[in-house]
Amino acid sequence: MEERTTRKGPGFRLDSGDGQKAMSKDLQERIETFAKLLFKSRYPVFFTGAGISTESGLPDFRGPDGLWTRRDKGLPPKPGRPWDAVEPNSGHMALAELQRIGKLKFLISQNVDNLHLKSGIRPDLLAELHGNLTKLRCSRCDKTYDQSSEKTSCPCGGTLTSSVVNFGQALPERDLSLSYEHSRKSDLFVVVGSSLVVTPAADMPREALRGEAQLIILNAGDTPFDSYAHLRFREKIGEVLPPAVQRLKVLMDVK
Repeated sequence: MEERTTRKGPGFRLDSGDGQKAMSKDLQERIETFAKLLFKSRYPVFFTGAGISTESGLPDFRGPDGLWTRRDKGLPPKPGRPWDAVEPNSGHMALAELQRIGKLKFLISQNVDNLHLKSGIRPDLLAELHGNLTKLRCSRCDKTYDQSSEKTSCPCGGTLTSSVVNFGQALPERDLSLSYEHSRKSDLFVVVGSSLVVTPAADMPREALRGEAQLIILNAGDTPFDSYAHLRFREKIGEVLPPAVQRLKVLMDVK
């Protein structure tokens, strides 16, 4: 009988058995290093891309079957689940757990799927650089409203339109400014599920490195920053982030 993993909440535990360990020794060592870097960090900042949501059933962009990969091959997008039916996965919940234990100073996301807010991330700790499918944004003051509010105008007099940023459009000023600010403050910058090729979002790890932050990258595909990473994971995010958070909680002696 092989040793296996049993998932529970954002983390997992190893059940005993008489076979090989459920994860490689190399992966265990890297997860341990990840947890220790988080433990020592005073200002950890996370950056997420479409890759964190693939385990919820949403497509990424540049993966082997991603939206842009299929487009470049002349193929239509693969049919998937409706956006509003998708739920946060263990990677999203691990970030929410980091927030709960005080180890998430800020979260920058390229995603528009609303899964970070669904998972419990506080809006004041989140910059959604490309907007949010469930939000409307004021054209004058940049304030956002839930689409369900059915508002058409803002008290400031501005009109409300979709908050999703399309190609060629400017990124929301507040979110972009906060992203630069927190990237520069970070001493540990963790990229989760992004190819880091879309600017200005991809400027953030560069800003963190300029401030001498350590860089961790969790992404299946290559990124332009791989040679600068202090720690690199190509495994599934659900196999790395939840156990790293669980190990961090042991180091912190929190439940």
